Amino acid sequence: MAFMRTFATEISAVTGRSDVFERVLYSLPRGVQMAFAYGSGVFQQSGGNMSKNMIDFIVVVDNPHKWHKENLAMNSKHYSSLKWLGPQRIRNIQQNYGAGIYYNTLVPFEQRLIKYGVISTDTLMSDLNNWDSLYVSGRLHKPVKMVKKPSSADVIRSLHTNLRSSLHTSLLMLPETFTDLDLFTAITSLSYSGDFRMTFGEEKGKIMKIVTPNLEHFQRLYHPLINETQHLTYNEKIGKYVNFHNEATRFYHLNLLPRCVIEGLFIAKQGKDPYIYPDNEEFIRKMALDGNCKEYVAKSIAGIVKKSSKRQSLKGIWTAGLRKSVKYSFSKVKKMFKGMIASKK
Repeated sequence: MAFMRTFATEISAVTGRSDVFERVLYSLPRGVQMAFAYGSGVFQQSGGNMSKNMIDFIVVVDNPHKWHKENLAMNSKHYSSLKWLGPQRIRNIQQNYGAGIYYNTLVPFEQRLIKYGVISTDTLMSDLNNWDSLYVSGRLHKPVKMVKKPSSADVIRSLHTNLRSSLHTSLLMLPETFTDLDLFTAITSLSYSGDFRMTFGEEKGKIMKIVTPNLEHFQRLYHPLINETQHLTYNEKIGKYVNFHNEATRFYHLNLLPRCVIEGLFIAKQGKDPYIYPDNEEFIRKMALDGNCKEYVAKSIAGIVKKSSKRQSLKGIWTAGLRKSVKYSFSKVKKMFKGMIASKK
């Protein structure tokens, strides 16, 4: 449980606003395993104004059907016309399409707007452990505001596994020497790699705007894991980490990658048949010998994100409704152009 104490301390580091988060959670049904808020409405981003940004939440529930049934009775206005399908079909849409999460967006709350996604505990744990979609697990690579800590020891272990995976994946793709800023930029970039919205719809400088003003939050989140990591040292003379690129180092990091990343490596390396090697260990040993390993890792990550981001975005049009989807997309594009203009000044 030491990890959870560290994790909870860091993800709760945003002060002076917890009552707002708690009131949002209180307005929703009970039965929440875990809830957290994230994004520019919670953590300061360079050049941003938190007070004007929508607050994003994710609630993790053990029983999605029961939770949606209660939420439809309490907050039916939060839903699009899909509410007329009933809680079971909403639960099926949540579980079977996109990244396994159902969003209600542009919901008015105390002179603010909120967006909240609902995901089942089982789906979250699978994404944290395996990186099935990197949709919610990717958000948890970055500091978040924990509104309700998980009560399940399995969820806590999965949160730790997800952070460890993001560290080892990034170490495979970074140069041999790098700074904290380089590391946290690489970690943050993972869940945006391959996301079509980064081509059109998101600010080009989004990643640096997330990392730069929140270095201290990232350090508290990852430094305990860095201290436990083999083949990684800190050189005080140059003020950088040293992570030598050799077979032993690559083999160590590759063995700690999530299942879906390894499967993607098979495909990225072989092109077609992911089962050309009889077992993971033999494949990983051969991959560790490859000096181009980081390119294959990058392709695998991008493949996961590309597929899930497209499917979830299409699902979002359905779950939010056309009017809200257009309004939300317009705000994103407007923000993107504003960032482009600011970067040219």
